[in-house]
Amino acid sequence: MSEQKSIIDEIKKLEKQLITEIQKKEEEFFYKVKGGKVFFELETRNYHKTLVTKLRQYLLHARFLNILSAPFIWACVFPAIFMDLIVSIFQFVCFRIYGIPKVNRADYIVMDRHKLGYLNGVEKLNCAYCGYFNGLIAYVQEIAARTEQYWCPIKHAQRVYTIHSRYQKFLDYGECEDYQSKITAIRKDFRDLDTDAEP
Repeated sequence: MSEQKSIIDEIKKLEKQLITEIQKKEEEFFYKVKGGKVFFELETRNYHKTLVTKLRQYLLHARFLNILSAPFIWACVFPAIFMDLIVSIFQFVCFRIYGIPKVNRADYIVMDRHKLGYLNGVEKLNCAYCGYFNGLIAYVQEIAARTEQYWCPIKHAQRVYTIHSRYQKFLDYGECEDYQSKITAIRKDFRDLDTDAEP
């Protein structure tokens, strides 16, 4: 168990390093993030405007099959909004009952690409969709992970290709000694969320 914890701690450390490296791009590309908003320098904003691909040109150069696939992509937005609503209500009601810390939706659903002046309207809309949809999936996964920690914190015997943020706290598959007392302790073990919120 300690080796697994050590690997997970190293992964978290590397993720924080990656976030720090990504944030260094602020200087390279002349923008600042303040209060959750992105601000480009005036000269950069003006330069971005010169790079925008006009809508007509953008559509003329788009692959025909890409245009045909758009309705399938956009049809997913309605189930996504419904899922967002249901999962948010689930969390609001159930997490209070279970004593699980709430997942902050804004930490997962980030929509800031509309500030990129070199994107045209279609590109901005597509980026907003992707930011929402992928953020929503991450938000739902975190709610599901915390719920799983409460109800069934047991690792799988079979290989899982991705592990969520709470998986390291789970009991090993087949770890049956003092199962009930261990489960009770794991259900309450969300202390790390207070210190782990920000890198």
